[in-house]
Amino acid sequence: MGSQAWAAPRRRDPGPIFSEVAPEVIEGTLLRLATENERHLSELPHWAGCFKETRIVEFIFLLSEKWHLDQAAKYHAVELLERFMIKQVEQICKSSRQKVKSRERGRGSSWSSLKNQMYNTFVLRLVSCVQLASKLSLHYNTVTSDTALKFLQSLKYSYTKQELLESELAVLNTLHFQVNVSTPLAYVELLLEVLGHNGCLLPAKPLHQTCVQLLDFSCLTRDTIYDTLLKIAIENSTPSKLQVAKFLTVKEDCMLLAVGIISTSVFILNPEHWEQVVEHLNCITGITSQSILEFSYAVLKHIIGSTTPKQRYRSCGTKAPAHRVMSLK
Repeated sequence: MGSQAWAAPRRRDPGPIFSEVAPEVIEGTLLRLATENERHLSELPHWAGCFKETRIVEFIFLLSEKWHLDQAAKYHAVELLERFMIKQVEQICKSSRQKVKSRERGRGSSWSSLKNQMYNTFVLRLVSCVQLASKLSLHYNTVTSDTALKFLQSLKYSYTKQELLESELAVLNTLHFQVNVSTPLAYVELLLEVLGHNGCLLPAKPLHQTCVQLLDFSCLTRDTIYDTLLKIAIENSTPSKLQVAKFLTVKEDCMLLAVGIISTSVFILNPEHWEQVVEHLNCITGITSQSILEFSYAVLKHIIGSTTPKQRYRSCGTKAPAHRVMSLK
């Protein structure tokens, strides 16, 4: 009986069910996510986004697909790895500064050793973050130690179960066990719920599917899309280092990303409802319609390589830069 249970095929994620949540729960969750987003943006570390480059995100997405994890788990793994690695970098920098202050000899070799250790354990830590995300998921599939070890062995790593367990604990300890972080997907799904509650009668399932596909695309082409958005915002093709630095809050704004993804999805699936949805998103989040449209244009530009959507945006009078970039000029 037990062996039959283990041999059973993994069940697929059925996806979210909309219009089943009480209004007061929706309102409370929206307020919490908005507050969390603002707090995160106000406390951004210098290295924010450094561990969300395409190759890393693609690795996590492919590994999550291989292990049949749900959409929420793969985004959770991306956020866990990003936050863990930033903490690691901060600890290394702090250690380095302490050695300089105390004028200890051998600082160079110590710094090199710490960097090498981070580099050598990166794939292990990535797998641990995917494991943890699978365990925190509300759905069906959990990545076991045997599964993780088999994968690492296929990459010619020779870790033991004990080392795998220690790696999970290292991630948990470094993050002080604060691992229930919100993901961009959570913002998208909540806003879709709010739109439905507010009377935007759009087909929830196909819209959600398109949003997930566009979110995947946006995360895998993150730098390219935001580079386009920055140039739109400053109306200049050669941003300065200061402008790039200030733009970090835009790149890390989950609420802006979510409204941009929903707007783009509606533009593709139900263009006749597009302007109405943008107005709704503006009322819900406070993000200007202009900012939402500019974000959608940046995404569409890299999907279809055409300026046609921009002409429609211009007909709506959208010439202002994104809402967090107005002081960059």
